[in-house]
Amino acid sequence: MRPESMKIFDDLRNLNVLTIQNAKKNGEKVVGCYCTYSPQELILAAGAHSVTLCGTRQEPVAAAERDLPRNLCPLIKSSYGFAITGKCPYFEAADLLVAETTCDGKKKMYELMGKIKPMHVMNLPQSADSEGALEQWTQEMHRFKAWLEQKFAVRITEEDIRKAIKLMNRERNALRRLHAVTKFKPSPITGVDLLVSVWTKGFNVNKEEGIKLVEDLAAEVEAMAARGESPFTADAPRILLTGCPVGFGSEKVVRLLEESGASVVAFENCSGYKSLDRLVDEDPNKDVMVALAEKYLNIPCSCMTPNQGRLELIGKLAKEYEVDGVVDLTWQACHTYNVEAFVIRDYVQKQLNLPYMHLETDYSESDVEQLRVRVQAFLELIQG
Repeated sequence: MRPESMKIFDDLRNLNVLTIQNAKKNGEKVVGCYCTYSPQELILAAGAHSVTLCGTRQEPVAAAERDLPRNLCPLIKSSYGFAITGKCPYFEAADLLVAETTCDGKKKMYELMGKIKPMHVMNLPQSADSEGALEQWTQEMHRFKAWLEQKFAVRITEEDIRKAIKLMNRERNALRRLHAVTKFKPSPITGVDLLVSVWTKGFNVNKEEGIKLVEDLAAEVEAMAARGESPFTADAPRILLTGCPVGFGSEKVVRLLEESGASVVAFENCSGYKSLDRLVDEDPNKDVMVALAEKYLNIPCSCMTPNQGRLELIGKLAKEYEVDGVVDLTWQACHTYNVEAFVIRDYVQKQLNLPYMHLETDYSESDVEQLRVRVQAFLELIQG
């Protein structure tokens, strides 16, 4: 059984392409984003559309490897491959790109991508708690705001930013509500469908319509849970997925887990709950740029050192979603997440007393059967 609303999300990506093309015909501006550290509020306040860019499929990787090393993260290669092949309609529609210095591979790739379209790279502090980090990141917010004003020949007012903050907080709360439906036991929605709906929402250019779609889906799934409807058996192991971001086209580990009998109920990664855990402070007496900087600086990505926030978020989700095990997914050559896996394993096994499995893979299907064997053995361990 599957929520009827998922049919809308299945078609949403194609509909979003038409919407973005019509927006361009009407002279509207578009800014493409790659990461959750990109402050969408400033883009919206500039009167532009903020849209997620493609980077979760295997197909463009070969083209990217003509310029990039093969032993590089597939997310970086896929993103660059989409850019140089012209196969991402959102990249084609974008007037400007915004990026950030999360990892070395990304920031060097952005140098090449910046030759294709105007790009602004935000210099992200590598430690949220270090002295001067908040001040530095606040200045980066001001720098990005000034760049948008110059490129679009607009003036971004404080009122514009506060209005955008309220809109983005509403979107985050709608997505929080959707994520929360998997707290029901058993979950009334598959992890794959939850992933697809959240990922597809990132390409939605009309924020109000997108919020309504998410709220409608959440309401339908809540009603399913109240009727006791679920695609899972009551004893299906409940899994928390942490690690690198996952999207449509790179969801093979989620599919393998659920094909093997598990229910993926929580996504700690930045394509899941990580960017939703904290809202932007709407206090009218607070400096609006500081409020933005605080929210985005405290996203617990593995590029941060130390990264205590990730442990705290995993612990919180593991408790709230009553998980039976944790799967830590690392894309090949993602060094920060790979090294941090040691810390996560220690925390999950010793502090949370939960089974833990670390998987390192890429976007290709070449290792699916090897992964299936490991996944099945992990689930047998949980059930045994």
